[in-house]
This record gives sequence, C-alpha cells and structure tokens, in this order.
Amino acid sequence: MTTPSAPALTTPTSAPVHGTLYLLPRTSVRGDEIIPLNLMRTRFPDLYELNIRKYAARPGIMSSLVAPLHCTWSDVVFLSPVHPAALFSASSAARDGSRRTSPKPWILDAGRLDPDRTVIRLMRHGRDGHYSDPADEHDYLPFTTAALRAVSRVTVAAIERLESLKPGDPWLPWVDVPHILHRGTIPVDWFQRSPGQPEHRIVEHAVETESRG
Repeated sequence: MTTPSAPALTTPTSAPVHGTLYLLPRTSVRGDEIIPLNLMRTRFPDLYELNIRKYAARPGIMSSLVAPLHCTWSDVVFLSPVHPAALFSASSAARDGSRRTSPKPWILDAGRLDPDRTVIRLMRHGRDGHYSDPADEHDYLPFTTAALRAVSRVTVAAIERLESLKPGDPWLPWVDVPHILHRGTIPVDWFQRSPGQPEHRIVEHAVETESRG
C-alpha cells in the first residue's frame, strides 16, 4: 500500500502574499511613485542628496548586491514588516527619557507586490552593536505569507538594543528589523495614509533621525 506524500510546506514565489507592510518616507514624496535611489538620483537630485545622508558612514552599501533580485541596494524600495511605534518608543526613551510616539507610517497591502520582484532580508547588528552585518545567502527569505508572518513582530533583542543606546550612538531603529526589498517602483496610491496627517511631520522626523546613520 502506497503512503500518500505529505503536502509541500513551501509556497510558490508567485503566490499572492497576505500581510501588511509599512513605509516611513525619509523625505517629501514627489510624483505618483515611491522610487529607489538610482531613479531618484536622476529624477530628483535634491531629494537624492537628502536620502543618502543615512549612508554617510557606509557609502559602499548603496552599490552592494541584492543577489536574489539581481540588482543593487540602490535599485530597491525598502519596506518594514513591523509597525514602527515600538521602535520609536524604545529609542526615544534612551535618548531623552520620553516615550515619543512614532510618525504614522504609510500602510501597504503586501498582496500588491510581485513576489518575484520582492525578497525578505534578515538583519542583525554587527560587532559594534549598531550597523548591520553584510548579507550572505542565508539572510534572504522568499516573499511568502509564511515568511512575512515569521518576521512581523519586533523582537525583545531589538527593543533592548534601542533602550540601551548612549549619547553619541547612531540612532538606527531598523538594524534588527527584517527589511522587505522590492525591486522597482511602487505607486503612491497603493498606500493607505492617515487622513489629516501632515506629510512634512513625517518627513522632518525621518530625516532628522535616519540621517544619523
């Protein structure tokens, strides 16, 4: 008697992904698309200069390879699988003793993205405790519902690192948070934004904090 084979545990990368993603624009958004750095450099050079401030200490990362997508770091749009509220609260407590609320993120239905153009990049802070280690082949996960669910919670380690920041330490809230990397542009009208939330408040806070990286 033949024993039926167990169903596959993997999901085809072309299957729609269920979940929620978050975006905090670092600068004002122009046009009708969220665009990666390589396009921003030619379309909006002034915004490009503002956005690359966060790489001042590590300019080489902008040309580093994102192997699963066959492109570079500057060819992708970055999204978060976690809401930023807990990250901002922990880091503000370390900086000035407050529990500052985060800017309200833009929200994206993960099913909008093409899984074949999207990948999950696992992140971990490096030896200095701040900047992330370079990626290897084990740091990428396919963009599936199961994988997204697995990385959609802020870890205790991430909160503890942020709460232990000292004056002068770089403020990098996303170092321990997996990144969702999407090759290409994303239409602005795919995102949900809070009614009445002034864009400049998101922008100013993001530039002030992330430029410290």
